[in-house]
Amino acid sequence: MVVSAGEFKRGITIEMDGQLYQVVEFASSKMAQRANLIKVKLKNIKDGRVLEKTVDADHKFNIARMDAEGVQFLYRDGDIFYFMNTTSFDQMPLGKEQVGDAEGYLIEGNTMTLLTYKEQPMSISLPTTVQMKVVETAPGFRGDTAVAGTKPAKMETGLSIQVPLFVNEGDTIKIDTRDSSYVERVN
Repeated sequence: MVVSAGEFKRGITIEMDGQLYQVVEFASSKMAQRANLIKVKLKNIKDGRVLEKTVDADHKFNIARMDAEGVQFLYRDGDIFYFMNTTSFDQMPLGKEQVGDAEGYLIEGNTMTLLTYKEQPMSISLPTTVQMKVVETAPGFRGDTAVAGTKPAKMETGLSIQVPLFVNEGDTIKIDTRDSSYVERVN
């Protein structure tokens, strides 16, 4: 299937220069005496690098058909992450480059989506929010619930985020995986 740059939608995956890219952002601009130009921000599926490119609106790209499979994270052994397909129960090892930014959100037993292209694992798609336990942060003080300040906190996976002052060690919080932001305290 083919799509022109003028028909881009956020989240579609295209093939370009032998690589797979996901459209992150795009904007159209019309210059005098010239065709419509599309300024697009593309994320490389394999390594997570972001590329900005300007193309003609009528430039054609092949859409990459990505398949999604439910997987459960089992464990990590060095730089290898082991997952189990929730339908077939097959286990599969993935490298750091395939896991990418999802590494900081992987907790044993959690389910997520594995994106494959031509039966090759490409990347992990996380749920919008995950719950994690705070293992390290400065202590909170009485009355901090009304203050809008934040402090750094380290999660059980090693991920560091900013949390409100009233969050303490041992608390379980909900985190938005899209931008690593605090959502709410669960307990």
